[in-house]
Amino acid sequence: MSIVKRLKKVRNEFLRKVKYRRYSIGKGFSSGMRVRLWARRKLVIGKNFYIGRDAFIEADAIIGDDVMFGNRVAVIGKYDHNYQQIGTPTRLSLQMRDADYNWKGIDLMTIIENDVWVGYGSTIYSGVKICEGSIIAAASLVIKDVDPYSIYAGSPARKVKDRFNTVEDLHKHLELVKSKYCGIL
Repeated sequence: MSIVKRLKKVRNEFLRKVKYRRYSIGKGFSSGMRVRLWARRKLVIGKNFYIGRDAFIEADAIIGDDVMFGNRVAVIGKYDHNYQQIGTPTRLSLQMRDADYNWKGIDLMTIIENDVWVGYGSTIYSGVKICEGSIIAAASLVIKDVDPYSIYAGSPARKVKDRFNTVEDLHKHLELVKSKYCGIL
């Protein structure tokens, strides 16, 4: 193993075990530069997660195994500021990071299942579920739940096609990866 690969591995373990120790992050965590992770209550990340440079998670989330975020992907709160706080400009209103914040969105959990690929520059709102095997095209805005083994694109993101060309290919894949969707799809 080259020195560069060793240094990257040490850096990623430092991030996982020291900087982000407050969260549950599985083995195989790999992070680009200038990544930020923050969750009010809970952030769980499975094994073999990759997050590209300048990406961030700023919401409660549960992320499965073998998930890949491209550069500049964002998971953000849907209601990060209390914009209905009477007599207070939005800039000065209570925000999700404040200990006494008790407005909308406080209980939203973002779920990203196994084997999901989120493309460059996409934004995911808190409270959505991206089901197993899905792909989010670059620069998409995900504001609603995403079907399993589907490709979504656009702003707002909409289903553009299935991930596999045939039902037979999908079923073969589901069996090989021992998916919870075997027999359902």
